[in-house]
This record gives sequence, C-alpha cells and structure tokens, in this order.
Amino acid sequence: MGKFKTHWEIQHNWQLLFPFLGLLALTYSAFKLANRISDNLILIIIATAIIFYSLLKLTLYIFKKLEKKWILQYKWEMIRVFIVFAITGSSSLYIGRPIIKLLGITKENLNPVIYWILFIIIGLIFYQILLVTFGWLFGQFKFFWEFEKKMLKRFGLKRFLD
Repeated sequence: MGKFKTHWEIQHNWQLLFPFLGLLALTYSAFKLANRISDNLILIIIATAIIFYSLLKLTLYIFKKLEKKWILQYKWEMIRVFIVFAITGSSSLYIGRPIIKLLGITKENLNPVIYWILFIIIGLIFYQILLVTFGWLFGQFKFFWEFEKKMLKRFGLKRFLD
C-alpha cells in the first residue's frame, strides 16, 4: 500500500477514495460490457476480468500521456478528473433526453439526421455547464474552468469569455 500511495502521491487516507472509485467504475464498465457478450455466468466473470485488465492498461496509458499535458498538483487528481468526465458525460445525456422530448423533438417527427444534430447540440450545451459544476463539486474548479475556456475558444465562442 505504501508503494501505491507513493506512486499516486497520496498524502492522506481520504484521497484513496478516488482510486477506489475509479477501480469500482472500471469493474462496473467491464461487467456491463461482458454481460452483453454472454449469458453464461462463468463466461461473464472471465470476460469481465479480461476487459477490466484491458481497460486498466488503457487507462494507465492515457494517464501517462495526459500527465505531461494536464497541469495538476498530484497524480491522484487525474483519477478525480477522469471521474468528473465520466459523470458529466452520463449526466448530460440524462438531462438532454428529457429536454429534447420537452421541446417536442423526436425521431418520429423529424428527419433522423436533424434529430441527432439537435440532440448533440443540446447535449453539448448541458455538458459544458455540468463539466464546470461537477468539477467544482469534486474540488477541481480551476482545472475545469481552464479546460472549458479552451473548449469554448475551439467552438469559436471566445467573445463570451471576455
């Protein structure tokens, strides 16, 4: 455990919550993917282990690449940032679907291409708001505000930042 804490620059035991939540979410994702592959419990368990291992390797590879790009004080904060991205992505869909229905936009009454374009636009609007909100709730407001400003500049909305 000492080696793990040193590697992830964990100073306090409460910071272990984020690696634990990350591993829990990775396990859940692996299980959901494995559950789609088979109905056999033994195959699901084996597939979950294989998928978990693959996702863990991919995640650690991505951490290594982003560690140089993202400026965070400690390595364990990268896990917290990934958790915020995961929660934000899921939440924007859960909020976007009812809003689009409330506006009367459905696949049945609109061309599917236009429907998906509108769905993506509405989802992106809520994603931007939720990203900063969840970033603040997880103690990473400064990181996500800077990230948000870069994203808005890429969308050509620089004038809204001044």
